[in-house]
Amino acid sequence: MGKVKNTKTELKAQRDALKRYQRYLPTLQLKKQQLQMEVRQVEQRVIEKKAEEDAARGAMADWVKLYSEPLDYLSWLAVESIEVDSGNIAGVAVRTLREIRFRRTPPDLWATPVWLDEGLSTLETLFRLRIERRLIEEQLRLLAEELRTTSQRVNLFEKVKIPESADNIRRIRIFLGDENTSAVVRSKIAKNKTVKKAALAEAAAEGTAA
Repeated sequence: MGKVKNTKTELKAQRDALKRYQRYLPTLQLKKQQLQMEVRQVEQRVIEKKAEEDAARGAMADWVKLYSEPLDYLSWLAVESIEVDSGNIAGVAVRTLREIRFRRTPPDLWATPVWLDEGLSTLETLFRLRIERRLIEEQLRLLAEELRTTSQRVNLFEKVKIPESADNIRRIRIFLGDENTSAVVRSKIAKNKTVKKAALAEAAAEGTAA
């Protein structure tokens, strides 16, 4: 911050700034609390989605064990398209999953195990959960970034701007008070000099007349 001038204009500017910071701070603090709550909730969703994904992966492993040779599931299943919606969490723009379209290639019923259809359905579930988890992790990253920025602003207002403005106001008021006192003293001295000068002039005039 530049050097603060000890003037009445600067005093008003500092008072206005202090009022502005004090007015904005509660809003920032509320936003910080909301973001903290949302971050905790999204963190829990990530944990839950990972658990669902692990369960689907475990189910997939159980199906694979039923077949003696490795299966190339991607020969029969592929992600065709992923559609997302724009959302908003605590003022932060995020993406949410709307729909996933899969493309299935019908397998040779004579050359593949009977449980393949169910295995492909499980694989679809695994893909969906993985994409959902990545989008939720993206939400978490964006919310954490916004929380960090908001926390920095709260700290800036609480620990820097408000104390700084309050201290500037105090110093300017002291300076202006001292200046006012000095002006009063100078005025009294000047007045006394004028009175003394007038008295001397009057005495001199009286002496001349005598």
